[in-house]
Amino acid sequence: MQKSLIALALCTFALGIAEFGMMGILTQVSEGVGVSIVKGGHLISAYSLGVAVGAPLLIIFRKMPLKSLLLLLAGTVVAGNIFTALSPNFVTLLCARFISGLPHGAFFGAGAIVCTELSAKGKGATAVATMVGGMTVANVIGVPAATFVSNVLSWRMAFGIVALFGAGAFTCIKLWVPRLDPLPDTGMKGQFQFLKKAAPWLIYGGVFFGQMSVYCWLSYVDPIMTQEGGFSTSDMTWIMMLVGAGMVFGNAIAGKLADKYSVSTVCGSLALCMVIVMPAIYFTAQVKWLSLPLAFIATAGLFGIGGPLQYLIVKFAKGGEMLGGAGIQIAFNVSNSVAAVLGGTVINMGLGIASPALAGAPLAAIGAVSLFVLHRKYHSQGA
Repeated sequence: MQKSLIALALCTFALGIAEFGMMGILTQVSEGVGVSIVKGGHLISAYSLGVAVGAPLLIIFRKMPLKSLLLLLAGTVVAGNIFTALSPNFVTLLCARFISGLPHGAFFGAGAIVCTELSAKGKGATAVATMVGGMTVANVIGVPAATFVSNVLSWRMAFGIVALFGAGAFTCIKLWVPRLDPLPDTGMKGQFQFLKKAAPWLIYGGVFFGQMSVYCWLSYVDPIMTQEGGFSTSDMTWIMMLVGAGMVFGNAIAGKLADKYSVSTVCGSLALCMVIVMPAIYFTAQVKWLSLPLAFIATAGLFGIGGPLQYLIVKFAKGGEMLGGAGIQIAFNVSNSVAAVLGGTVINMGLGIASPALAGAPLAAIGAVSLFVLHRKYHSQGA
């Protein structure tokens, strides 16, 4: 494996802990700054807002050499998480979380281009999957470790550790990523020209609906597993590690398949599988031995759908490649937020605690249709 890809994966590992780690330690953080859990939930939203704001800001740095841009973004990861660890009150912590989110989508956007530039011919999707793999590994190792550190020492220490990983990524990028020239400048207006075509919107649709289908269930995996499945609260530690392992597996396998077959076919087929998997989770929620493998398959589909599309968007965002790549992360984060609301809505309708999984099925179907239409219309162009 190329050292340059390891450097990129190390940064996405830090980003993965920064994003998902807060979910596991929200109680401690909220108590630490003297706010309710509900108000503390804004800290998760603040990070997502940072992702949405930071991604379009890439156009300001479009003339910067790619390596220099990656270093700037990795440095922001360090600064944002140090600020988070040292925040004295809720307001400053909210600002720190927003700053921490700023480099997230931008790094994936720039990183996808670097992966494409550095990979061997026909290995682009695998290279991007390696970078994205850092985030999936964070869910298996990093997030549980952050939760442990928070419980034993302090939640502030957890974010301090994220800053250390960010610093390590900065160093590795500086040492291992070669200098790459800036992309040809198409001007401010030219950055958005790719959005006039249907292909990027079909890709974003595949990400948004395909991943939202799984997130409807994943947002409520704790109560579904404990209240419906009969697992204990302590069981959720290893269950979440199983969920994270599914992410790692799906991302890696989908990346290899996407290099061998078309990206749209692989991701569309995975979205179609979720049309079956989501109802299966709902109807077998009380069957322990079935709920676990289905959880693994569902999260394999989650990152299996998103990873290769992070690579594909670069092909269909000519003139605005970084903005296009960052847009995948916006779609990812927005779908996450909308899924949580949708899942809560169907539960409040009285359909049962496992009903968010059932709500995910039609969303997966929409995602699959988007990707199969993409394949039909743009297969000759490499979709």
